[in-house]
Amino acid sequence: MTEHRRVPEHSDYLGEALHLLKLSGTFYCQSELRVPWGVDMPPFDDCLMMHIITAGHCWLLVEGEPPIHVQQGSLVMLPHGKGHVIASSPEQATTPLFDIPVNHISDRYDLMSFGGSGEVCRATCCVARFDHVAGQQLIRHLPAVMVVNAWEEAEGSWLQSTLRYMAHEAQKLSPGGETVMSHLADILIIQAIRTWLEKGTQADIGWLAALRDPQIGRTLAAMHRNPEADWSIERLAEVASMSRSGYSARFTDLMGEPAMRYLTRWRMQMARLQLKNSADSMIAIAEKLGYQSEAAFSRAFKRVFGVAPGNVRKEGRVGANGVGVLTG
Repeated sequence: MTEHRRVPEHSDYLGEALHLLKLSGTFYCQSELRVPWGVDMPPFDDCLMMHIITAGHCWLLVEGEPPIHVQQGSLVMLPHGKGHVIASSPEQATTPLFDIPVNHISDRYDLMSFGGSGEVCRATCCVARFDHVAGQQLIRHLPAVMVVNAWEEAEGSWLQSTLRYMAHEAQKLSPGGETVMSHLADILIIQAIRTWLEKGTQADIGWLAALRDPQIGRTLAAMHRNPEADWSIERLAEVASMSRSGYSARFTDLMGEPAMRYLTRWRMQMARLQLKNSADSMIAIAEKLGYQSEAAFSRAFKRVFGVAPGNVRKEGRVGANGVGVLTG
């Protein structure tokens, strides 16, 4: 008799959440900056910004943060899209980004040459938006600035080779090139987040800590995989192999909110993205997320966001180019 082997359940719940991270509207720019130079980067709402210094060095200035000296091989990420300055020195005068001429290679790729005639700094810059609820949830738990010295590590060559491949794809403009670049940007950003998680201390609280908890993480993964299921505290406690009261207390202690409230908020965040980015009917979206009627779905949506789902749909679908405003 043939024995059927079951695929083991995924036990890296934080890794599973990272697997859900998908970027849209990725924009990529390579810059050659010569001393003296300073660029004033505007804020990009709902976007993540990243600078990778591939040669030389620069200074990063963010309001409310001490100046950061960024060396060759460092990757700097601003998860909340906060406006900032990159410059050859902390005191350097700056020029607004959109006042600097660039060479448009494609809708998603620019080349910039700027500054004086001194020492060169080469930077690869990326702006992107997460298009999954997991990404938006994660962003809320990341600090204003993240610095990763990838080339200090023995495996640091992954950064150099990934950047070379991105530049190659951008310059070729082959069919599918933008998709390849977007996936490579996914890899860069996820690797930066992984490195921060391994070295940071702020990952020990909230959603990130809950995903790492063997019991609570298991139930979060279950909700993320099947948000439409008929979840209850009893069912979630059973998944966690805990008592109802013990599970409720531990979930709230780690997450800062009850499990069922988190589930509703997760469902409504997914609904909001689908309302903006798909043509699915309201009832179809409601049923995908476990609601038997459009009225029940609408009431839950309004409780979370303060507006009816129809108002969100009227805002219109997010443009395919996402952050194409970077091209000026």
